[in-house]
Amino acid sequence: MRADLGAVPTGPSSTTFTVWAPNATMVEVRGSSGRVCLTRSTDGYHRGSAPWGPGALYQYVLDDGTALADPASRAQPDGVHGPSQVVDLTYSWRDTAFRPSPLREWILYELHIGTFTDEGTFAGAVGALDDLVELGVTAVEIMPVAQFPGRRNWGYDGVFPFAVQQTYGGPAGLQEFVALNHVLDDMRLYKSRPEQLSLRRSAQIAVGAHRRAIAVRGAHAIL
Repeated sequence: MRADLGAVPTGPSSTTFTVWAPNATMVEVRGSSGRVCLTRSTDGYHRGSAPWGPGALYQYVLDDGTALADPASRAQPDGVHGPSQVVDLTYSWRDTAFRPSPLREWILYELHIGTFTDEGTFAGAVGALDDLVELGVTAVEIMPVAQFPGRRNWGYDGVFPFAVQQTYGGPAGLQEFVALNHVLDDMRLYKSRPEQLSLRRSAQIAVGAHRRAIAVRGAHAIL
């Protein structure tokens, strides 16, 4: 995913917005304190800035009045049918000295955040990892955590591929989990949900999601 897609905070009270909506002649971003009309470019992207900082809730409003969440949302605090939220992903990583052991030494455990503990959260999973150490596990692969409807899900039909499931702890919870553990994150999209169709209504608003591999502090994520 392009780093500039979606809402990118540029200061405590400013955020840039970029959305690809090639069939929309006009797109506004609507927040709790007003609206800002984005500027359309010839490549179908609409871009602009608003005087809102991290934590602000927003939606995109198309030229026919339809209000939609951001397909490149980083957080959906009220679920898949609610507005998106501006998130500052800045994080002070504490594991810069970490070096992974050779792959041949890994003993993998595939972990479902929602069912691994009674809490069903990243924080709850961290508190139970000693059990895996005692079992002999040396690496954890978490099942998909892209935002989906409800509280628990297999995760293979996430609606917002770049937003971390809010009931699991959201992006901050995942960052802390990765900082304390070095994780393989399997984010496969096997099938779509009806909720996803609203994000692509008449091809007016869409984001091309594709599979790519990144390395984060020795942890490999499949996005």
